[in-house]
Amino acid sequence: MIAIKASIKGDGVMKIMLDAGHGYNTAGKRSPDGMEEYEFNRKVALFAKDFLDSYQNITVYFAHSDDVDVPLKQRTDSANHLKVDAYVAIHANAYGNKWNDAGGIETYVYPTKPKEAVDLAQKIQKYLVMLTGLRNRGVKTADFHVLRETNMTAVLAECGFMTNQKEAALMHTEAYQKTCAEAIVKALAEQYHLVKKQPATAPPTSTGLYKVQIGAFKDKQNAEDLVKRLKADGYDAVIDFVEK
Repeated sequence: MIAIKASIKGDGVMKIMLDAGHGYNTAGKRSPDGMEEYEFNRKVALFAKDFLDSYQNITVYFAHSDDVDVPLKQRTDSANHLKVDAYVAIHANAYGNKWNDAGGIETYVYPTKPKEAVDLAQKIQKYLVMLTGLRNRGVKTADFHVLRETNMTAVLAECGFMTNQKEAALMHTEAYQKTCAEAIVKALAEQYHLVKKQPATAPPTSTGLYKVQIGAFKDKQNAEDLVKRLKADGYDAVIDFVEK
């Protein structure tokens, strides 16, 4: 149902807002070795935008900014004003502030949001677990501002625990950041039946033979002299007689 509604929009464009949770100065989770949550969240959002840009009729917005810490109300107000179709908040989890064994993936929706939000959350959860190989903690409900105050389908993904030493080490790597981004985009593509852009076609190459006329002479000897010079220079020259 969601895919059909998105496909018949007047402008034909699917609008998606990606929200890298927190900011450089906004309190978020932090790994015991000093990695701030926003560092991870923003990189996943950037990779997700790159993946989404390979699909047709998609416009991607960021709720966050590297220049200023965007308040939660401003993020949801922006999404509502732009009338985006889907809002995906990207986060990392934590349990306490020391290394421990808590770990895995979980995705959240607001308790009273429609079935479409649950469907998207389940797809994101499925692909995150499948591609990362981390523990499946399931789809859950929560009274998070970005889920409650958005007018569109909204989900929040927790891409692992920053207090789990193994998972925090993964979050430091570009490979894992890309994996999380790919999982989120695969879920969006499945939910909304997104279509990949067609690769640009290269101009056809010819395997035929082209001939160039070098000169025209009334005197046959002059033509033969030129052919000899061309052959000496490595060209395959021939004389073509033209009758008048």
